[in-house]
Amino acid sequence: MDKVPMTAAGEKTLRVEVDRLKQIERPRIIKEIATARAQGDLRENAEYQYAKEEQGFIEGRIADIEGKLNHAHVIDVTLIEHTGRVIFGTTVHLVNLDTDEEIIYQIVGDDEADLKISKISVYSPIARALVGKRVGDVALVHAPNGTIEYEICLVEHL
Repeated sequence: MDKVPMTAAGEKTLRVEVDRLKQIERPRIIKEIATARAQGDLRENAEYQYAKEEQGFIEGRIADIEGKLNHAHVIDVTLIEHTGRVIFGTTVHLVNLDTDEEIIYQIVGDDEADLKISKISVYSPIARALVGKRVGDVALVHAPNGTIEYEICLVEHL
């Protein structure tokens, strides 16, 4: 499998989550299963069934996160020389030339993308139009409602 780009912050977030699952959630659910087993008949024990389902979810999530981390190509944009060019990991300040609306996006990997907090996937149409451009350039983004023109006002390595 190919390496997948991920920011250093994204890697840290996943490592914190997998550590929490392994150090806190896994031991907790093992105790719950042991307690439920001690109650007797497991076929009709709802607590046992729920705990086993939760254990499956936790183990699946651990495996998912570890897989993502194993295939991650971590890029720390703060260690890259600032050239004014939009690259993976940078935070880009844009102005929509039709509406004069200002917008800020950070270009991140697929697993980190969350539009609610202005993080867009490097594979999204907006990011594809921005990558490689510099401050002052105009990027044309082809959207379902037509083409949108964004001017790049600032590129930050945060």
